[in-house]
Amino acid sequence: MKIHISDKRRISAVQQEFSKAFPYLRIEFFSVAPKPGKGVAKKYMILPDNKSVGECRRIQKSNSIAITPRMKVSQLEKIFLDDYGLTVQVFRKSGRVWLETTMTDDWTLAEQNRQGEELSRHPREKTESYPADDYHEQE
Repeated sequence: MKIHISDKRRISAVQQEFSKAFPYLRIEFFSVAPKPGKGVAKKYMILPDNKSVGECRRIQKSNSIAITPRMKVSQLEKIFLDDYGLTVQVFRKSGRVWLETTMTDDWTLAEQNRQGEELSRHPREKTESYPADDYHEQE
């Protein structure tokens, strides 16, 4: 799949396109870059409803990102940052919560999506106490 990145494109459109290909993954945009091996605090998450890509990025370049199931999460996040100046983090569905994939960034998107599907079919007892669409770092 290819996702087109341009200034006028809404962040929500990029997210929806990504989620169509990987239904158990979510890509979130942040206003600050993470430290290596760490995630980014939720308070820096960019709300997609009212933001365009052009409002959020630091590198002005229009192009398409070729995303394959064999691509590692770390590769995808690096392309967004290096080529477009966009800080993104991939989250994986786990029952009713979304886990940041920082501990498994070396997994492919296909592996992450498969794991998300499995965890969503058989949610761990622990996740039942969290509200829906809650975000967490991996344990």
